[in-house]
Amino acid sequence: MDYSDSDFSLCRFEWQGDVEKTIYTEEYEAVLELLRALRQQSGITQVELAELLGQSQSYVSKVERGDRRLDVIQLRTICQTLGTSLPSFIDSLEKRLQTRRR
Repeated sequence: MDYSDSDFSLCRFEWQGDVEKTIYTEEYEAVLELLRALRQQSGITQVELAELLGQSQSYVSKVERGDRRLDVIQLRTICQTLGTSLPSFIDSLEKRLQTRRR
């Protein structure tokens, strides 16, 4: 199937309002707290998690401190490695954020 330039149009997205793009938000801190708690509840050290992920211990440390921001695929991999699913993790995150807002 051939496509011409006229088959596609570019959509320009502009942010509405003031969106915070930093890793230092209350929401991201909740992500980090949950990841640390999940790892600790699993009885896995940072070194062990790093080995399971094929990463260094400093990678895990930086993730848990918030010095390294995760993308959704990395978060999913960590969740699976710690014995949970991404949807389950997100559900816990949403519950935590709702209780913080009250």
